[in-house]
Amino acid sequence: QLHLVESGGGLVQPGGSLRLSCAAPGYGLDYHGLGWFRQAPGKERQFVAAVEWSGNRPSYGDSVKGRFTITNSGNSVYLQMNSLEPDDTAVYYCAAGRNSRPNYAPLSAYEWWGQGTQVTVSS
Repeated sequence: QLHLVESGGGLVQPGGSLRLSCAAPGYGLDYHGLGWFRQAPGKERQFVAAVEWSGNRPSYGDSVKGRFTITNSGNSVYLQMNSLEPDDTAVYYCAAGRNSRPNYAPLSAYEWWGQGTQVTVSS
């Protein structure tokens, strides 16, 4: 059973940066799609970014393009978040999908989810 563990969340001022990490201890992420989603209170879970295990085909939600960068290495995936805005406040979840897919934005593309890490952007 693949177990995902997120870290790196916290409180940051508008315009600041954070780097989220997601690890799968003891489990290789080869041949998986890797994604980040977020969920704000009262809202649906929203696609943020995804990448294939090879590092190919990075994709981003419209609201984070040009500000966030997804990367992966070994059994970890990262989300570098720059120029953070109050609307970025949410619980951020990493996810892994078993198979290569043409589109990694849907929730249904993933079989495994982490428990989430809180990101709060506020002055």
